[in-house]
Amino acid sequence: MNVDDVVLTFSPGSLTILNIVLGLIMLGIALDTSPEDFRVVAKHPKPFVIAILAQLLLLPIATFLLTLVLPVAPSMALGMLLVACCPPGNISQVLTHRSGGNVALSVSLTAVGNLVYIVAMPLSITFWGSLHPTARTLLRSVELDPWRMLVEILLIVGLPFAAGLLIRAKLPALTRRVQPFVKWFSLLALLGFILVALVGNWAVFVQVLGIILLVVTVHDAVALALGYGTAVVGGLGTRERKAMTFEVGIRNAGLGLGLVFLFFDGLGGMAIVAGWWGIWDIIAGLVVAGLWARHTKRRTGSATGDATLKAAS
Repeated sequence: MNVDDVVLTFSPGSLTILNIVLGLIMLGIALDTSPEDFRVVAKHPKPFVIAILAQLLLLPIATFLLTLVLPVAPSMALGMLLVACCPPGNISQVLTHRSGGNVALSVSLTAVGNLVYIVAMPLSITFWGSLHPTARTLLRSVELDPWRMLVEILLIVGLPFAAGLLIRAKLPALTRRVQPFVKWFSLLALLGFILVALVGNWAVFVQVLGIILLVVTVHDAVALALGYGTAVVGGLGTRERKAMTFEVGIRNAGLGLGLVFLFFDGLGGMAIVAGWWGIWDIIAGLVVAGLWARHTKRRTGSATGDATLKAAS
């Protein structure tokens, strides 16, 4: 089976549901964002600059090199590049909290980063895809229009994000009540949607299961390591390193999956990579966060790395 020739089945109604779920995810991020998050970035830009460089430059470069080393079909390579060009996912804040990292920094980076990606994402996909020796043929075959993709991302990401900021500013009491529900419902709905999509195309998924598991596991591990490594090189503290690890390593693959069906006609390799990434990076992130918190607590007495003072008995 040539996965480049496979088109996954996906009804127009299902695509509408996916776009609504993605919009709810962005709404949830915005409801959890305050003006102070933007002021924090303005006052302390160093972590943000490091994160943006890691996400917009280093992660696509590392992904590009991986597609040349790993035994992937052109559509899988394009799927890997697409995921690398997606904005950070809001689950990064949950993982940062679980690991004992700097949650305020994570929230700030996600909020500002998603605004940057509204413009950067379509340009990055076009740029890196056009450079790839095999994936660029697929990119040309669909005649990807970055400006049309920008409009779609504005509708899926920008509009819900702006609405969430407005609701938080005008209706703070309502925001406090609905924000946790919107955040978790949208995340669970996305996971359910991806699982249904994979099950609905199970015959295709099983045939490429081995290579998909290898590719996504390696790619995700590299992304997490890149986040940690850039934080270390940037001289950030332990809690900030944890936030940076998940900010770079966790991508909004659900948005990538939506774009696969909007612009690439459900191209098999791309859809399977994006779909499985959306599940695996949460599993891997939970494992890393749990182990990291346990290790830090065992070493310092606190999951955040701040040693606790014990009263003498």
